[in-house]
Amino acid sequence: MRSTTQTDTAAHEGRLWSVRADDWAAIQERQVAAAYEAALEALHVGPSTRLLDAGCGAGMFLRLAADRGADVRGLDASERLLAHARTRVPGAEMIQGELEQLPYADASFDVVTGFNSFQYAARPAVALAEARRVVRPGGRVLLLNWAPAELCEAAGYLMALGALMPPPPPAAPGPFALSDVDALTALFDDAGLDVVAVDDTECVWTYPDEATAIAGLMCSGPVVGVAEHAGEQAVHDATVAFLEPFRTGEGGYRISNVFRHVIGTPRG
Repeated sequence: MRSTTQTDTAAHEGRLWSVRADDWAAIQERQVAAAYEAALEALHVGPSTRLLDAGCGAGMFLRLAADRGADVRGLDASERLLAHARTRVPGAEMIQGELEQLPYADASFDVVTGFNSFQYAARPAVALAEARRVVRPGGRVLLLNWAPAELCEAAGYLMALGALMPPPPPAAPGPFALSDVDALTALFDDAGLDVVAVDDTECVWTYPDEATAIAGLMCSGPVVGVAEHAGEQAVHDATVAFLEPFRTGEGGYRISNVFRHVIGTPRG
């Protein structure tokens, strides 16, 4: 069997995240806005900050950083998500590319961020090391991922979707594999980064009605992948069943999740 390469991974993830890119841009990306704002504060992003968002999605974080005066660049595997990012931040350079082979010179940026992106690389430590390479000495690299499952109400949804897939190979990483502080610290150490901060942010996902909630939950690349394997109807039914306990009195939905960011600076 042919092994998966980083190029295979980028093409695969780019295709999955492109399928429902419009729903991601319109509904789901804003659900982590609180984490974006917390990151901007923690990184002291402001005028003249040279910033790369690696795995920039539809560009919401880049827009927020640009509004603070930062000089921003974006990279993502999905061309359809990048189309939204280009619309949100006109004139900023947006490149379709691979996290493990960033097309930038050494020490090009003050800050490199990765919001729910580095874990999708074939080799997350290599992707994080690339972020370290392109950040200047004394610069900062941020990784954001799920906090531990017990802090995330969406964990039940991920478990329901996992049941629709074949059993993963032994030792295959799950969605919360990089939630533990020790695991994150080890990853940063492997990438040549010293951890300087770890912080959690609650992000409350809100949807006005069932149709919007279903579209938001089903638009991410991993969920698209499950639907391609198990069928659209099976994922739709699992989504509806998951949502029921989170219905509000007004007919909308409210799901609370915590996200964890880690900030590191290049060693030496």
